[in-house]
Amino acid sequence: MLMKLMSTNFFQNKVAIITGASSGIGRATAMALASQGACIALASRTVEALSVLAEELKRQGRQVIVIPTDVTQQEQVEALIQKVLAQWGRVDILISNAGEYIRAPITELDIADLQRSLDVNFFGGVYCTRAVLPPMLAQQSGHIVFVTSMDGKIGLPPDAPYVSAKFALTGFCEVLRQEVRERGISVTNVLPGRVDTGMIEDLRFTWISPKISPESVAAAILNGIRKGKPIVIIPAAARLLYYMNVFSPTLSDRVAQLFRLEGWQK
Repeated sequence: MLMKLMSTNFFQNKVAIITGASSGIGRATAMALASQGACIALASRTVEALSVLAEELKRQGRQVIVIPTDVTQQEQVEALIQKVLAQWGRVDILISNAGEYIRAPITELDIADLQRSLDVNFFGGVYCTRAVLPPMLAQQSGHIVFVTSMDGKIGLPPDAPYVSAKFALTGFCEVLRQEVRERGISVTNVLPGRVDTGMIEDLRFTWISPKISPESVAAAILNGIRKGKPIVIIPAAARLLYYMNVFSPTLSDRVAQLFRLEGWQK
């Protein structure tokens, strides 16, 4: 009973910032953390959706604030962190989740698409990290979670813009984890496979790579924070493909082609 109580209260009164909180994984993670007693700062460009979520959480007696933020704008990200500090005096958890699924074959690549993907999917996470590190280092505690993607470990065509940014963020995350480990800060990289969100609502996938729910990813995020996991890969099929790619990239390529892991239009 005591162990169960400790697990339930792990997030009690922790201050958490979630970017991309208006829908999908961000929204599900906000609800999961709030249900565990955390204080939640909701950040996104979609103000109306954030407000609806905030009202829902407030009706449940949760502490929540809405801070409209475009993570591609460094000054807005810095303002986000400062507003959270003004409200609660600390930041315990950052969930860097904002992202945009940008696809294009390399042979047809518009560099503007690549730049846009890097701005949102890479620099958005970098800006959040740089802004939140000073208060976390000062308090000598904190946990930074990057919600990247299996596209940050295995590239599938025609996802070059998205893959490039996610690979960059994965590398940034791995270096950061080592640099801050001895300073009281934990870092977790969450790499989901296909997730049933608006980003891929127009795509279908084979049975071997089914869409998983945002709630299952949120549960994995909370578990990763509790246990201090450096990497979380879900579901099991994604882990299998990852290890297959490590030991035999050629076989991994063939499996990806055979099962059309890139998906197809509905």
